[in-house]
Amino acid sequence: MSDGKIAAAAAPLGPAAASVPPVAASTAAPVAASASTSTLLRGILKLAAPTSAIALLQAAAQLVETWLAARQGTAALAGWAVVLPFALLLQQMSAGAMGGGVSSAIARALGAGKRDDASALVLHAVLIALAAGLAFALALAVFPHAVLSAVGGNEAAAAAATYALWLFGAGAVPAWLANTLASVLRGGGRHALAAQVLGVMWLAFPFASWALAEPAGMGLAGIGAALALVSWAAALAMAAVVLRGGAGFVPTLRIRPNAALFQRILAVGLIACGLAALANLATILVTAQLRQYGTAAVAAYGISARLEFLMIPLAFGVGSALTALVGRAVGGGDWVTARRTAWVGGLLALGIAGSAGLAVGLTPARFANWFTSDAEVAAIATQALSWVGPAFGGFGLGMALYFASMGAARMRWPIAAGIARIALAAGGGWLLANVAGMGLDGHFLGVALGITAYGVVTALGVRPGVWSGR
Repeated sequence: MSDGKIAAAAAPLGPAAASVPPVAASTAAPVAASASTSTLLRGILKLAAPTSAIALLQAAAQLVETWLAARQGTAALAGWAVVLPFALLLQQMSAGAMGGGVSSAIARALGAGKRDDASALVLHAVLIALAAGLAFALALAVFPHAVLSAVGGNEAAAAAATYALWLFGAGAVPAWLANTLASVLRGGGRHALAAQVLGVMWLAFPFASWALAEPAGMGLAGIGAALALVSWAAALAMAAVVLRGGAGFVPTLRIRPNAALFQRILAVGLIACGLAALANLATILVTAQLRQYGTAAVAAYGISARLEFLMIPLAFGVGSALTALVGRAVGGGDWVTARRTAWVGGLLALGIAGSAGLAVGLTPARFANWFTSDAEVAAIATQALSWVGPAFGGFGLGMALYFASMGAARMRWPIAAGIARIALAAGGGWLLANVAGMGLDGHFLGVALGITAYGVVTALGVRPGVWSGR
């Protein structure tokens, strides 16, 4: 589908109405095309700050999760590593991909003064969340061993099966609902309100994980049960907030589902979900290639992949603001502001992720030893992080501009970026490892090249010839 068709399907909006609804104007009104870079930056930071705070909290909670999984033993850590790409896929699809489609659709509706459309979109977003959550639950809770053994082998799959049952069987639906409803709030410019609810969830998760994994004796499965528990609490709390008009409007629930409204979300959200699937497929394929090096290599790559994907919540803080601000500008026909806003936010994310990557790349052993006491696992994780860490900056740039592209409904270049990433990470890594004779270093260099290409190619698409009203 061409970018023009995506825009037409996702946002069939005419010129912006003369006035934006008061709530929308007060929370995320687009700035004028002549606004200075500092004005654009302040607008991004205002919306990004609460989501970024939650992203840091989520990142800290997930680091504790990695540490706690490692405490259960090398086999358990390998099992956790095998499940990791699927768990990340659920999170990325529900919060960033389809969630971005929800935020983008609502922001563009409000930017065009179509408040009734924004209210009606909520029901459609919830129905999508229910269907997607059930799909994850059926695939990964009913057939965990069959799916996971194909990726990490029988030993890792056996260690992960009960964990996957809890994580997806009990937690997939509430995770989708909580993230979808948070996206409704962000589409209305209420990033701080979404952050308040999610903040309680990520504060509670590490304590619940430890309590169920160790004192309760559930082991690795306890981490999955804990995430399911806090996801249910967050979903119910988020539903109460949205139903009371927390997004700036009261949802319209007693309506017949409308194909056109589904399309506004799905035209962007499905493409974004496909890109999230490509990103995690790259991790799955690399994990499968590392099976030949043993369980320790699989476990070690799980540590590296977790740190790599921690750049997503960090970039999401900026990215969620870009989806709303760019979407509002595009809804009002202001493509100049949309492009400038995207670049200011993208460079901000580049600086944040690049700084984190530099720290990891300069001292990889320190980070590896945080998560495991197994000398072999730590050595391989150090090897991986020394290659992958320096590429984090490009990943942050790509992620931020990917979220901005959702706001603009311009997804062709992010698609190309996702394809380039998987080609280099899986295909290029295999060639470097097996043809060039680099072994494990070749696989890890391929991952680094893949995520760097993701940032570069996504950035190439944010230019006037692509981002315009034509």
